[in-house]
Amino acid sequence: MNILVLGSGGREHAFATKLNQSEICDELFVAPGNAGTASIAQNIAISPENFDSVAKFAIENNIEMIVVGPEAPLVAGVRDYFESNEQLKNIKIVGPGKLGAQLEGSKDFSKEFMEEFDIPTARYKTFTQANIDEALAYIDTMTAPVVLKADGLAAGKGVIIAETLDEAKDSIKEMLLEQKFGEASSKVVIEEFLKGIELSVFVLTDGKDYIILPEAKDYKRIGEQDTGLNTGGMGAVSPVSFAPGEFIDKVENKVVKPTIKGLQARNIDYVGFIFIGLMNVDGEPFVIEYNVRMGDPETQVVLPRITSDFGKLLWDTASKKLGDSEYETDPQIATTVVMVAGGYPESYAKGKEISGLESTSQAEIFHAGTKIQDGNIVTNGGRVLAITGKGENLQEALKNSYDTVNNISWEDVYFRKDIGQDLLKLEK
Repeated sequence: MNILVLGSGGREHAFATKLNQSEICDELFVAPGNAGTASIAQNIAISPENFDSVAKFAIENNIEMIVVGPEAPLVAGVRDYFESNEQLKNIKIVGPGKLGAQLEGSKDFSKEFMEEFDIPTARYKTFTQANIDEALAYIDTMTAPVVLKADGLAAGKGVIIAETLDEAKDSIKEMLLEQKFGEASSKVVIEEFLKGIELSVFVLTDGKDYIILPEAKDYKRIGEQDTGLNTGGMGAVSPVSFAPGEFIDKVENKVVKPTIKGLQARNIDYVGFIFIGLMNVDGEPFVIEYNVRMGDPETQVVLPRITSDFGKLLWDTASKKLGDSEYETDPQIATTVVMVAGGYPESYAKGKEISGLESTSQAEIFHAGTKIQDGNIVTNGGRVLAITGKGENLQEALKNSYDTVNNISWEDVYFRKDIGQDLLKLEK
């Protein structure tokens, strides 16, 4: 069949790599894609949020399955658009409809959902500009640090961890009164800070059955030792050594099952990925957030560990036959190191020529912010590449990642040198 992937990042290059290897894939298209997807699929210059153009392309190219990478088209209702059109409704889509996508599109919706279905999460309240005084009073009842989350989508940057109550009060004023994150922060969730170790668990569901994919830990801060500004992710590791079988069993029973049952109870026909951001608090799972798609860069360590036919897995999901699907994983460790443009996550330059991509190595190179310009591959975003190594142990996987990272360069390149080091210390 012909398959279309929507998106342009490292996650979509990882999707395309797996789908390109699938027995069911005839022609593979990525919209808009990047320099990496161009080598294994046909890039199409269409925005994933331009539903009319996506639909026209799907009809003209006999697309049978669309895999939605980023959250924005899901929250905007790409599934609903296709299902409401007679010509499009038979095209299978991997990704939830607009209502299910509110699990990520609205922090308030997701917290209220967790509360209703008894899913463990941090204590919280939601505020708007109209009740700013109540928000300030609520902060006075808390213990620092305090977490503030913009209700809407803010490109992964709408969360502030205030180290003092005064800082929390200043931040809530910036978010609500000065619209620090634009429309996304017209409503703000204030919640207690959970102390523990963070990880992500990924679920693939057809709305009835589900598969728990390999878990991962990512590294959000720009600086080593987890310092500096939050980013979209500077690296990731899978599996996670502090999440053995017993902890994942708790996640399944206390989080995954109630989430699936909650969606069913609300008559939300959810088909696709559920990314569950978790905090391991003394061996107990607490949900930090839901996302309604795979993570980036976690996808770059999760997908290389899936040994089953990924195309068939997604087709079975979209066809509501996931219960019949074969699913196997590789026990090896996977690590990815993200290489970014200097200055990211603030201002950075684009168009820098990348060298060393052709060097043979023990790692897989996933493109994110890249494009082809005058026959050369150049930088075209903040996060540029994700370099994924695998190994029998964490040390070997990291060596394979960093050996390749050190062969690649461009002007003002930056990457963290400490990905996975915290886990190595835990193992020791």
